[in-house]
Amino acid sequence: MARWSTVSWLVVGLMATGPTTAFAQSAASGDFRGMVAVAEGKIHLECAGVGGPAVILISGYRNNAEVWTVEPGPELEPVFAGVAGFTRVCAYDRPGTILAADHLSRSDPVAMPRTAGAVVAELHDLLQTSRIPGPHVLAAHSLGGLFARLYAATYPGDVAGIVLVDAWQEDLPEILGPDGWSAYVDVAGPPPPGLAFYTELESIDFGAASQTLHEAAQAAPLPPLPIIVISRARPVQLPPDVPAEFSPEAFEAAWREGQARLAALLPDAKHVVATESDHYVQIAQPALVVDAIRAVVEAVRDRATWRD
Repeated sequence: MARWSTVSWLVVGLMATGPTTAFAQSAASGDFRGMVAVAEGKIHLECAGVGGPAVILISGYRNNAEVWTVEPGPELEPVFAGVAGFTRVCAYDRPGTILAADHLSRSDPVAMPRTAGAVVAELHDLLQTSRIPGPHVLAAHSLGGLFARLYAATYPGDVAGIVLVDAWQEDLPEILGPDGWSAYVDVAGPPPPGLAFYTELESIDFGAASQTLHEAAQAAPLPPLPIIVISRARPVQLPPDVPAEFSPEAFEAAWREGQARLAALLPDAKHVVATESDHYVQIAQPALVVDAIRAVVEAVRDRATWRD
C-alpha cells in the first residue's frame, strides 16, 4: 500500500532526452537527478554519493523513490541521504507509483497491469543504460523485495548483496490459504482512496508475481552473498474499509511466517526486527535500514566482489 504523507518535497530535476555518453557518465557519478531512456519510455532516476558497491533502492508496491528521500521526521535522516554518506546510492520511480496524491511518478506511464518480469527487465535496462558500476547491493521494501530476488535470479552476476525491508515472501498465498488470500487481494488490489483519477497507477498481480519468483528461485537459487532481512514488529496500517472477511490477525501471522522463510534463504542471513516500526521501516526507523545497508556494503567490500 502506498505511503501517505503531508510533507511537501520540492523536486528540482535535470532532464535528458536520451542515453548519450555524457549523460550516462553523469548518472554513474556525482549528484544526479534526471530521466533515463529505457525500452518503454523514460525513467526518473536520482543518485548521490561516491564509492562502491552502488546501492539500488527498490520501493514497494505503488511507492516512488520519494519514500527513500522524504524527511521522515525530526532528527531523522532519510535512508537515501544516509547511504550516500558511505557509498553511491540510486533510487528510481517505477511507472505508476506515488508518494501521495500530489506526488505521482515522474517516470513515463506504461500499460497496466505489469508483470514482475517486466519490472525486473526495466530495472536492468535502467542500470545498464545509466552505467552505474556493478554488481550492486539491492535494498528493497515490501513487494520490491520480490523484484530484488527475481532480479538476482535473472541476473545473478549483477547482485553483490541484498537488504530486504519488510519484504514480500512468495509463499504468502499458500500460507494464507484460499480464503485468506482472496480477502487480501480484495484489500490490496483497489486504488487507495483519492486516487481514482490516477488511471496510470501501478497494478501488479501479486499471485502471479509470487509464482514467477517461486519458479525462478527454484531454477536459480540465491548464491552465497551478504543478506539482511528486516521485519516489522508492529501491525501494518490498514485502510478504514477493510472487508469483514479479512483477518488482520491471520495476515500478521502469515507475514511473520513469510519473514522467517526470508531469513532462512541463506545460512548466513541476518534477521533484524524493527521494534518501533510498522510496514514502513524506512520512515519509522531509517537509521536501522541505513545500518543494515552499511553492513552489507562493508561485507561486500571485505569479500572484494564489487568492481570499480
